Amino acid sequence: MNAISPLPQIVPENAPFSTEQRAWLNGFFAAYLGVDGGVTDGPAAAPGEPEDFPWHDAALSLAERLELARDSKPERQLMAAMAQLDCGQCGYLCQTYAEAVWSGAEADMGRCVPGGKETQRKVKELVAAFEPLREGSAVAAPSLKPAGHVGFSRDRPALATLVDAHPLNRPGSEKDVRHVVLDLSASDVTYEAGDSLGVFARKNPQLVQAVLDRLGATGEEMVGLDHEALPLRQALLSKVDIARPSDECMLFLATRAFNGEEALKLQALAAGEGPPELAEADLLDLLLAFPSVSPSLPGLLKSLDRLQPRLYSIASSPKAHPGEVHLTVSAVRWNNNERTRTGIGSCYLADFARPGDVIPVFVQKSHGFAPPADDAAPAIMVGPGTGIAPFRAFLEERDARGAKGKNWLFFGDQKRSTDFLYEDQIMDWQRRGVLSRMDLAFSRDQAEKIYVQTRMRENAAELWAWFEQGAHFYVCGDAKRMAKDVETALMDIAMGPGAKSATEAKAWLDALAKAGRYQRDVY
Repeated sequence: MNAISPLPQIVPENAPFSTEQRAWLNGFFAAYLGVDGGVTDGPAAAPGEPEDFPWHDAALSLAERLELARDSKPERQLMAAMAQLDCGQCGYLCQTYAEAVWSGAEADMGRCVPGGKETQRKVKELVAAFEPLREGSAVAAPSLKPAGHVGFSRDRPALATLVDAHPLNRPGSEKDVRHVVLDLSASDVTYEAGDSLGVFARKNPQLVQAVLDRLGATGEEMVGLDHEALPLRQALLSKVDIARPSDECMLFLATRAFNGEEALKLQALAAGEGPPELAEADLLDLLLAFPSVSPSLPGLLKSLDRLQPRLYSIASSPKAHPGEVHLTVSAVRWNNNERTRTGIGSCYLADFARPGDVIPVFVQKSHGFAPPADDAAPAIMVGPGTGIAPFRAFLEERDARGAKGKNWLFFGDQKRSTDFLYEDQIMDWQRRGVLSRMDLAFSRDQAEKIYVQTRMRENAAELWAWFEQGAHFYVCGDAKRMAKDVETALMDIAMGPGAKSATEAKAWLDALAKAGRYQRDVY
């Protein structure tokens, strides 16, 4: 769904810019300042109406999104190549990042973390294909970004102190989900329920040491990176992405390979081909797989993408935890090529950071994802697994405000005995009436798997009654599977108890989103 609404005019109509330049600047500053919505420029949108972006749906595949945008302007096709999450990790929204790349204001085409190499390669391919169209159409970009307030920008992060990162799962669980507490009291950073927190993580120090050993470096060598001199170890730990080497890195390594066959394989990998066992290779994999490669340190660092911050839905209300911010983080670990791999942000918080460590962070303001402004309005929240995070914040917020509106929570995971995250707090909310309804779906507690959408269908009539009473509906979690299945269940409910046709159900859901009563925080 991810409906995009028109932006307020941040740049005045009488400013000395063309219509296209003013539209681009409005989008740039809106993304930077966290203003909700997207840019409506050009004749595609009628005055006062949002431009239609049918591809702006994270549940669609890249090919499906590009097909929907096939006849659109180049910058819209570039937008369709993005991950469609509007997560802010790139420093933009999907729309404004695409516009910045097309205008030439943003040279880095590898900022879309969720889209990964698939997005990066497609963006480069599209830019190259559309290059003849760019002459005279690129919009002049501002020479400097606005400074902004410390803690509300990836360019000016605040400093938080790690207090705790204790496990939420009980022994025997197949998962490792952590409740992360960060102290913000040394800064003046504020946030609201529904916002996200950007975390500047550091890489696995064991991985960094292994890369240094292969390079024959101590890590104390001083290197230049982005107009800054720092030790090589620090650059590898926190500045460059060695978990996902860029295609430019592979091409650079190919030029430094003294074995011709190795050089050809590296060139093939850069084109998305090459040995399948190296398709998901990190920098260490490449350096070990191609022993003839002897890269120079300046060239290697220049070829690597910059490490992007990781964003997490905030799991606390500032009213309940003044001076703190809480996260619900699933530690990601997997085995590949006989090595254990670790998620950059999640395992940094779970395994490598220690209480007392200072971590750069920034608040990413939500785009309409927040508890109902009307304390009397009912709220339905669907958040399985770590998708519970923002709804813990919502319920803490509504509890602290004494909101009288009904709350209904759908939560699920694998097993109730080990994976009922925040069970004590949730059960207390139910006992005290903060939660009017709670439906649980633990998929592995019975032979037939049960999910949150199963529980929704079981309660279709009552859900429809809540919608008729003006309920706001929220979903948080996996975009491609869970959120898509939840949306299908909503359509079925509208066609069941709601007695609507398929066309009417789709129109009802679209209207619900446009009214701000259907909000998604998906990843």
